[in-house]
Amino acid sequence: MADTTFNWRSFLTRWSEEWADACDPDDALTDEEEAAQRARWLGFAPASGARIEALEERLGCRLPPSYRTFLEVSDGWRNAGGFVGLLAGTGNARWYEDEDGFGEEFRSHLGEQPSPEELAEAGMWSRALQLDVESDSTYVLMDPQAVSGDGEWAVYCYHVWACGPPERYASFREFMEGMYHQFHYLRAGSPGFINATTRALDAVVEEAWYAALGGEYERAEAALVEPDAFGRPRAKALLGQLRLLLKEGASYSMGFGLSAEVQAQEIPPAPVTGSAGGRHSTVHSPAVGPLWTKAAPFRYTTPGAFGVAVEEAWELARWGDTDAAWSTLLAALPSWQPLDPTHLAPVGLLRDSLLGPLVTAERGRELLAVPRGPRAMTSPRPAAKTLDPGGLAWLADWEPQGLRLSEGYRFVLVEATEPAELPARLGADADTVLHEPMTDWDADQLVHGRGESSTYDDRPLVAVGRAAQRWSFAFDGAARAFDANRFVSPAAAASRGTRAVAVWSTPAGQHRPSSAFHLSVAENGEELYAFTVDGPEVVRSGAVPPALDPEPALAGRAGESRALEAIAAEFGVSLPRFALTSPDCRLHRFTTRSWTRPPGPGETYMVVRWG
Repeated sequence: MADTTFNWRSFLTRWSEEWADACDPDDALTDEEEAAQRARWLGFAPASGARIEALEERLGCRLPPSYRTFLEVSDGWRNAGGFVGLLAGTGNARWYEDEDGFGEEFRSHLGEQPSPEELAEAGMWSRALQLDVESDSTYVLMDPQAVSGDGEWAVYCYHVWACGPPERYASFREFMEGMYHQFHYLRAGSPGFINATTRALDAVVEEAWYAALGGEYERAEAALVEPDAFGRPRAKALLGQLRLLLKEGASYSMGFGLSAEVQAQEIPPAPVTGSAGGRHSTVHSPAVGPLWTKAAPFRYTTPGAFGVAVEEAWELARWGDTDAAWSTLLAALPSWQPLDPTHLAPVGLLRDSLLGPLVTAERGRELLAVPRGPRAMTSPRPAAKTLDPGGLAWLADWEPQGLRLSEGYRFVLVEATEPAELPARLGADADTVLHEPMTDWDADQLVHGRGESSTYDDRPLVAVGRAAQRWSFAFDGAARAFDANRFVSPAAAASRGTRAVAVWSTPAGQHRPSSAFHLSVAENGEELYAFTVDGPEVVRSGAVPPALDPEPALAGRAGESRALEAIAAEFGVSLPRFALTSPDCRLHRFTTRSWTRPPGPGETYMVVRWG
C-alpha cells in the first residue's frame, strides 16, 4: 500500500531550507555539509525502483509504505533532528540483530508479569531494521512485527544517554515529523531562527492567548499543543500555565518563554528554609508564636484590584472560610491584567500557602473559564461553586485519614468572639500563643515535639476559625476516646461574657465497645445544660431544650447526624469541611487547657514519653 496522503518532497524541501537558514555561515562545515547548505537540500537523489527492490530482496521483506515512498524522494537523509547525522537509504539499511545487547538488558528489567507490549519491545532489538548510520549514541530501529493496519512498522528511537526506554513512533513518517519538530525545538531559543513555519506557529499562539483570556481554555490548550511540540517558547509558557491550573500531570515546564517579570511575580524563588531537617522558623509579633513546618510558607501578592481581592481572600481562608475566599477571588478575576503576552492567569495563587489548596482541578477550570484582562466581560458570571456542605452533619460521615490515629472529633464554639481571641479563653496557660496557619502534618510534628503525653493531661492542639457570622470554633480532629468519669467541659471557661458550646464524639472501636456523644452549653462561665449519650445510657443535666433532647438515644451515625443538625440549627453554626479535612489546608492553631480532670487520691495515670 503506497503512502499517497503525504507530500514528502514539499516536507523535505521546507526542512532543508529552514535548516540552511538556521546554519551559522561561520560554522566549521565539511565540504559535503557546505554543498548541502548551498543546495538547500539535506537529502540525496531519489532511489530508483530497482534500488528499492534490491533492498527489499536483501532484507527478505517489503518495506513499510512511508519509508518506501520517502526513499522514492530521497535515498537517505542528513541531520534528522538533533542527534542523527545520517539516516539510512537503500545502501545502508540493515538488520540490527541486537549487536550491542540492549535486548538482554531490557529483558532483565522486566517485572514478574510483563505486559505483551513490554515483551514485544524487549524482543524488538533482535529483529529490528536499523536506520541510524551516523548518530550521537542514538539508535533508530523499525520493528517488522509491530505492524499497523495500513502496513506501517513502528519506529523506536533510543538515546543511550537518556536513561529511559526508547521513544515509539507509529510509522517512519511519524518519526520524521518528530525529528522535524526536534530540529525546530532545539533552535527555538535562537533569536534569528525565524521562518514561515515559526511565523505561522506564533500566530496560532497569539490567537490561543486571546482565546484563553476569553475563557476558552480548552480551545486554547488544543491549539497550543503543536506550537509547543515545535518548541515555540511562548507556547510552552502559556501551555504550562494552563496545565498547572488544570493539574494535568505531575510536573509543568514553562521553559524559557516566560518573561522575567511574570516569573518574578508568579513563580518567585522558594523561600529559604532555616534550621536543619527542612524546618523553617519565622519570628512574628509577640501575639503570634513561631511556625515550624516542613517547608517555608509563601504568600502571593499581585498588583491592582485583583491584588486587593487576594488579600481579602487570604484573610477569609486563614479562618477556614474557603468558599467565601474563593468567591472573592473569582468575583475579582475580570479585573486581573496580564503583565505581558506570556502571562495567562494568576498561577502564583497555587503556591500561596493558604490560597493554593483552594485551587482544586475543578476550580482551576472554573478560574480559566472566566474572561479576564483584555477579554473581561461586564455581564454577570455564574457564582463560584461551593465545596462546603454547611452545618455540622457532615462530621457524622467524616473518616479522618491523617498521621495521627483518631478516636473521634471534638470542638468548642464561642459566640461573639473572634478566632484570635480563643487562646485567651481556652488556652493551656496565660502564655498560650496562636500559631501561624499550619497543616495537619505540621500540627502532628508540633504535638510530637512536646516529648510526652498523659492520659490525664489532655491538651489538644486545635484548629481555629469562624463557625458563622458571630461564632468562632476550636476543632480537634484527632480526639482521644471520650471518658465521662474524667471529662471536664471547656464550655464554661470559654463562655465568660458570652455563650459557648462543646461537643465530643467518639465512635465504637478498639478502645470503646459503644459510641459516645456529648454536648454541653454554658453562658457567662456557668454550664446551662448538657447531655451525654454513652451506648444505651443517656445522662442529662440542666434544662436541655426540646430541639436538642437526645431521646431516643443516639444510635450510630444516623443519630449522630440528627444531633449535629439540631445543634447547627439551634445556634446557627457551621464548620468548614474543606478547611478541616483537606491535608494541604492551613489553619491557625493553639493548645487548649486539658479536657480531663487531674487524678484524684489513689488514682494512677500513664505518661508516654518520646523523642
